[in-house]
Amino acid sequence: MKTLYDVQQLLKRFGIYVYLGKRLYDIEMMKIELERLYDNSLVSKEDYMVAELILRREHRIELEKEKHNG
Repeated sequence: MKTLYDVQQLLKRFGIYVYLGKRLYDIEMMKIELERLYDNSLVSKEDYMVAELILRREHRIELEKEKHNG
């Protein structure tokens, strides 16, 4: 797992599709869903940690974009 797309595919395996219309909100909702999966022991600790790091990175990138554009 290396990209946001990979995290989306992980969530999709559990029937979780996230689209709120704004990428930043999508990332935040994916974090919530990922935590729920992990809390219910549906994803491994390794997958959870890697996905969490990807989501943090993407969240930071989106905040930077908004700062520069808005």
